[in-house]
Amino acid sequence: MALSLKTPAASRGAIWVREAFRLFGRRPLAFSGLFAAFLFAALLSMFVPYIGGVLQMMMLPLLSLGFMVASLAALRGDPVQPGQFFEPLRGDPVRRKALLTLCALYGLGAIGLLAFCNWVSDGKLVELQILLSSGNPKPEEIDALAAERGVFVGTVVGFVGAALLSVPFWHAPALVYWGGQGVAQSLFSSTLAVWRAKGAFLVYGLALAGLVAVFVMVSALLLGLFGAPELALLVAMPALLMFSTVFYVSLIFTFNDSFGQTPIDELPAP
Repeated sequence: MALSLKTPAASRGAIWVREAFRLFGRRPLAFSGLFAAFLFAALLSMFVPYIGGVLQMMMLPLLSLGFMVASLAALRGDPVQPGQFFEPLRGDPVRRKALLTLCALYGLGAIGLLAFCNWVSDGKLVELQILLSSGNPKPEEIDALAAERGVFVGTVVGFVGAALLSVPFWHAPALVYWGGQGVAQSLFSSTLAVWRAKGAFLVYGLALAGLVAVFVMVSALLLGLFGAPELALLVAMPALLMFSTVFYVSLIFTFNDSFGQTPIDELPAP
């Protein structure tokens, strides 16, 4: 399939978010179930000895591509189902090998980033993780450890590093699957596309962050007015699932605007 690199206007970032919510609204249960299925698979992968953490990270490129395949199916009016995560691995063995190589590279990069963040935090991030998973940590212990300078530095480095790592992998799986590109070419093309669309991605990130912030403030206000702050966690969990799912639904729109003719353009008009 021929792809042409485009430079979307900055305003397209807000449209990506709008269209993602619109498409999610057409199949909320199906898309939420798709994301829940991935979370379950990621949880199971943690029980694999020695490589569970790496395996979990390696699954993320297939998660993004699987959601793009599912979103495309929804746009066509077809069902959304967990089997779409594996659809890109069927068929062409060359593309399958390239996709698996991308997964391995991403997994190693993510694990390396986590190790680096723990190093710059002087081990404080691991200490905080152990404390939080200890079962019943004392709030004062959490506050004291969270106030450590190493935790702040490690967290900032983690956010910046994750953003930089996501750039070459943002479109790479789709470029392999739909564009037939090799591993190196797909990573380069993805980096170039994200750079050229940096204005749109800035608006996109701000729009998503703004919606989350508004939701948090409105939820806190309503729970406070009704005197039920203890329900915050009950509200937060489905909200986190929804916003995470909408984010992955939006990926097909970022790809379409960045590379011109894609399967979306071949859809018949509704």
